[in-house]
Amino acid sequence: MMTEERETGKIKIESDVVAMIAGLAATDTEGVASMSGGITEGLAKRVSGKNVTKGVRVEVGETETAIDIRVVIKYGYKIHEVARKLQQNVKEAVESMTGLHVVEVNIHVEGVELQKEEHETEEENIRLK
Repeated sequence: MMTEERETGKIKIESDVVAMIAGLAATDTEGVASMSGGITEGLAKRVSGKNVTKGVRVEVGETETAIDIRVVIKYGYKIHEVARKLQQNVKEAVESMTGLHVVEVNIHVEGVELQKEEHETEEENIRLK
């Protein structure tokens, strides 16, 4: 939790708030299929948009934060490019909304989501052969 004391009083930003901002920025990044709950909840288990903090772990200090995000990437996207864009989006969102300095955003890619249509077409082609 970040705490800032001023003449007018204290400002506290809970780690859950930072996690929510990071999660929303992550789900808004093109190429991210979903957030992942991590190995403990099953590899590449999808998480509904209602709980955007799943798959996000933050450490918040007095003025800095470090963020870990677990995601599933959409098939066909370049994973390294999506991950870099994700790092940038999360860093910008958290810094602009909280004033905290983001020291690192670690991306853990836990799976690739095949688009349903492509997957079904692939299965049909196999059956036809």
